[in-house]
Amino acid sequence: MIGVLLLLLLLLSLLYIATPQIRKMLSSGVCTSTVQLSGKVAVVTGANTGIGKETTKELAQRGARVYIACRDVQKGELVAREIQTMTGNQQVLVRKLDLADTKSIRAFAKGFLAEEKHLHILINNAGVMMCPYSKTADGFEMHIGVNHLGHFLLTHLLLEKLKESAPSRVVNVSSLAHHLGRIHFRNLQGEKFYSAGLAYCHSKLANILFTRELARRLKGSGVTAYSVHPGTVNSELVRHSSFMRLMWQLFSFFIKTPQQGAQTSLHCALTEGLENLSGKHFSDCHVTWVSAQARNETTARRLWDVSCDLLGIPMD
Repeated sequence: MIGVLLLLLLLLSLLYIATPQIRKMLSSGVCTSTVQLSGKVAVVTGANTGIGKETTKELAQRGARVYIACRDVQKGELVAREIQTMTGNQQVLVRKLDLADTKSIRAFAKGFLAEEKHLHILINNAGVMMCPYSKTADGFEMHIGVNHLGHFLLTHLLLEKLKESAPSRVVNVSSLAHHLGRIHFRNLQGEKFYSAGLAYCHSKLANILFTRELARRLKGSGVTAYSVHPGTVNSELVRHSSFMRLMWQLFSFFIKTPQQGAQTSLHCALTEGLENLSGKHFSDCHVTWVSAQARNETTARRLWDVSCDLLGIPMD
């Protein structure tokens, strides 16, 4: 018993010593773009906390007019004032967006289109993770409904404005967890079988497939699309899972800060010369490999058609 404790103590000591190097390795990607955004308009979903908040802060620092699109408007207003004070940019606006309700998504888009003449950057950042089985206002399973279908509809509603404002970009926040994901068209809503962990993975795979198909359809339009893995980040995303919260605490020295987690989103939104990489998946500010399922063009096209059907969008 004493030997086991000594071994554990030794391992913990080694981890403590190695922590700075490990953290550096896990957070190596940094957006180095110096692009300024005066006159540019951006929308960031889920921007009242975590990665979205840090992304918004950086866009505002560079002079963009940024919309915080979030469900909790009161919290969003507090964040907006904080960012305005930190950056000196008063053009940080808050609008209500509940991705679990297509009426809210349509209302947000209608208001934005009436308010703005341009949209240069759309960052689909918001998400849910490991929720107990539940449905959105429209009857979709929560993960696929919020993480995929909600952003699919939002992007569709803002797409003409993005085209009119070209060059413009769409960034979809996915995850390394997509490797465990599968698109089960006969169980897309999780009614036959449900696992909170796998449901998240499936939705993150859907993000990448959506990005690939969106990029294919937008080729030559001046609008480009990218999916990103932000890394393992200390954020509110794990709030539904006590197990994941425990893991985050135990391995906190390996986990990125929200600012570090925002770097790849910023890289894809800002870095010049990425147009030829539209549709690609990024991690730590570099193109990275995806699973075989995420490269399946047939699945990507079918998911697009099924998504249109579920959302009542005419298929072309």
